[in-house]
Amino acid sequence: MMESDKELSAMVQELWEKDVNRLQPGKDYRISLQGKAGDAANNNMDDSDGAGSPLFTFVDENIFKKETFLAFISLLDNYESDTGVPEIVTPEEEAENHKFLETIIQSPTMKTAHKYLVGKRLSPEDPTEFKKQLYTIWFELYARRGSSRPDSSGFEHVFVGETRGGRTVIGFHNWIQLYLQEKLGHVDYKGYSVNAKSPQPDENKHILALQFSWKDGFKPKGSIFIGVSPEFEFALYTLCFLSSPNERVKVQFSYYDVEIVCHHYNQKHIGTTYPVLLKYQKPT
Repeated sequence: MMESDKELSAMVQELWEKDVNRLQPGKDYRISLQGKAGDAANNNMDDSDGAGSPLFTFVDENIFKKETFLAFISLLDNYESDTGVPEIVTPEEEAENHKFLETIIQSPTMKTAHKYLVGKRLSPEDPTEFKKQLYTIWFELYARRGSSRPDSSGFEHVFVGETRGGRTVIGFHNWIQLYLQEKLGHVDYKGYSVNAKSPQPDENKHILALQFSWKDGFKPKGSIFIGVSPEFEFALYTLCFLSSPNERVKVQFSYYDVEIVCHHYNQKHIGTTYPVLLKYQKPT
């Protein structure tokens, strides 16, 4: 491991330990992995279904009453999913974005990330200025590839999901959105994904590679954290975006060796970011 990765790993471990709102597998939520998804080489969702039932069999929705979850969920219906369709941000939606940021910067995980970023001179110490920085990174609109008008943001892509041409799902790396959309009947889980490099998934791991359809679109392979809080993901991805020029950074925390993919867009915005599980050290 590179020296910087060790330092970042120590920070991610601290974020993990301070994620007081993280759900416990088997207790606060249960998932059903079922079968392995097909390779979906032709993006044919009908040929690759390895799961006849939903991914989530139970989630204790009391967690959604917590302040950070409430603020996060309020943002999920603010977006046009198809790229190329310009986003119109209403004053109410902008207020919800600011409320979300105000809520999460009070969380232990975000306070930890902020302190580290200030120490590295990567973020302003003043909370109002820090919020402005976060707003630019996550909520400022930009034109995604193939579009001439502002139709996307880091938050929409990563946490809500988008469709390209109505048929291909891009982004969509958040378990809360996945659960809520599955509950509404908009998501059809197709099974888990594995390759030679990835460990076999199980119901107790907090990271899962999977395949699913959403509305009329198809995601042949995606990777998400499961059961973590919105503030943990927001803190982790912001940390990686600001502290590493590399678009892939390896970190070790808890029982996980993870590669965090984080693409920069115009150096100011997050293009996409998600976890890839490389190794899992089972607790003894």
